[in-house]
Amino acid sequence: MDFVTIGNPGNGPDTFPDQLQRGRVDYIYNLAKYEVSRNMINKFNASFPLQSPSPITMADMSYFNANGPNRPATGISWNEAAKFVNWLNSSKGYQEPYKFVGSNIIEWQSGLYSGNNRYRHKDAYYFLPNSDEWYKGAYGSPSGLWYDFATGMDIDFNGKGGPTPVLSGTASGTAVYGSLDLNANPILVPTGPADISEAGGLSPFGTMAQGGNVFEWVEIWKEGYNNTQTAFGGSWDVTTQDGYVAAELTSQYNGLVKGRSQEEVNLGFRVASVPEPSSLSLLALGGVVVVLRRRR
Repeated sequence: MDFVTIGNPGNGPDTFPDQLQRGRVDYIYNLAKYEVSRNMINKFNASFPLQSPSPITMADMSYFNANGPNRPATGISWNEAAKFVNWLNSSKGYQEPYKFVGSNIIEWQSGLYSGNNRYRHKDAYYFLPNSDEWYKGAYGSPSGLWYDFATGMDIDFNGKGGPTPVLSGTASGTAVYGSLDLNANPILVPTGPADISEAGGLSPFGTMAQGGNVFEWVEIWKEGYNNTQTAFGGSWDVTTQDGYVAAELTSQYNGLVKGRSQEEVNLGFRVASVPEPSSLSLLALGGVVVVLRRRR
């Protein structure tokens, strides 16, 4: 699993356009460059005796030509994503971030949780990105600018613009979306999502497919509750019309809200982690905190 470092700690939030104050993160962290693949889930399932714990099920993506090992794992509930991340930690001797009683996630006791997040253990190495961590990796940048899309692009003055829709590839300024248009052709068999490493251009921080390919679970929304969960980023099957980019790909999107046990064919996840010590040292040498502002 490849990670990129999300630096510029202590940044100000993105205040444009909805004033939700998203994206402020006071620390350096890593974010997976790619979404979690079907092959990674298969490795999880193969690591345990049958039903101990119960295997993670994935959606059958044969209708979408997307059952290959490097396609993103979809049909994954939030609970299953958290279980996978717990395993990433325990398999390497790290503290598991999430505490479950049966299928219910519960809070850690005071002194054991991370910052104000009562559901993440402070000593965990891998975890699901929370909404601000995910947002900053997608729409922020090392230079301190905020963008409308996770490809370092903005909506133009006509309400259009943004990444070019593609079925796959890594060209700058592209994203995997718009392959399904039921209004134009209701019997079309769509193609998508793409392989996790062939899913469009990179964000300014270096992540792929935070816009398009599949929606992605986040750990926790800003209000701190875990009774429902949110996913961001759009997917391959969202559509455009007359040059207007699908709203789900933009920083203005408020998220796909689901229960923690719900599963969707266009919903997967990616992983975050604490930074490597070398990353901390290199970023500390810079000695400069950039004040974030909107690129316009």
